Formats: sequence, C-alpha cells, structure tokens
Amino acid sequence: MIREATVADVEDVAALEAENLGVDAWSPGLVEAGIAGDLPTVHYLVAEVDGVVVGHAVVSAVADIAELQRIAVTPAHRRSGLATALLDEGCRLARQEGADRLLLEVREDNLGALRFYAALGFVEVDRRARYYRDGTTAVVLRRALVSGCGANGMMDR
Repeated sequence: MIREATVADVEDVAALEAENLGVDAWSPGLVEAGIAGDLPTVHYLVAEVDGVVVGHAVVSAVADIAELQRIAVTPAHRRSGLATALLDEGCRLARQEGADRLLLEVREDNLGALRFYAALGFVEVDRRARYYRDGTTAVVLRRALVSGCGANGMMDR
C-alpha cells in the first residue's frame, strides 16, 4: 500500500534513509520537517507491507517542475513493484501540483537504478560531476508528466 507519510512514520523513514542511502542519508530532523509539512513543496510517501513501512519516496513540486528527491525500498522488498508504485504516486502528486515534468539525479554507478528509470521512460538530460559526497557523478534524468512536454508515452502511468 502506498500512502502519504504521517509524523508517526518519521522514525521508520529516517531508518530507511540510513539503511539505503548511507552517507547521503538525510538527518532525522530533516525527515521530520518534511513529513510534518514544514517544507511546503515536499510530499513524503511510504510503501507498507503488512503494516510495516518498507519504502519511501520524496517528491518536490514547484510550478511546472517536480523533482524526485528520494526513493528507496528495503532490500527484502525490492523487485516487487513497490518502487514503481511509489514513483507512480509521486508522478500523480506532481501533476496535481501543476508540474509537467519530473527530474531526478542518480549515481552514474547505480546501473540497476538507471535501468529502472529508463524502463519507465526517463531520459538523460545532464550530468553533475562530483555531485555525491564520495565524488561520484550524478546523471540527471527527466520524464514528461503531460503531453507536449517532450512526451514519451509514459506520462499516463
């Protein structure tokens, strides 16, 4: 089940950040601020299995551009469709906020993630050298959310 996060999810989301994103994880305080609504453009989503939070996504939408800032699923629940469901709900929220495209950054050495995003219609639009703390380059990807914005046939997902 995919739903918007509540303050009761802060501890679980912060733990997912640490488990899945390591040194690039956001602090529990930043997670709490986002979930509590202190960051007005940000939406936190969680994926639950049997009442346990096993994934999360963070989407920020400002005007016509949305950004997928985070998406992570615990290793035991990967390849189960949860990341796709989180992304689909993030796209729906972004469109609802008026965004016509979704951007994200992914590590250039994360081949599994690059394949995942390519299969869902994302295309590379840029690279950011030394973007991550360890110096790894980020690949900037884009996907249209509405027709007429470089539509690639995936915007209705």
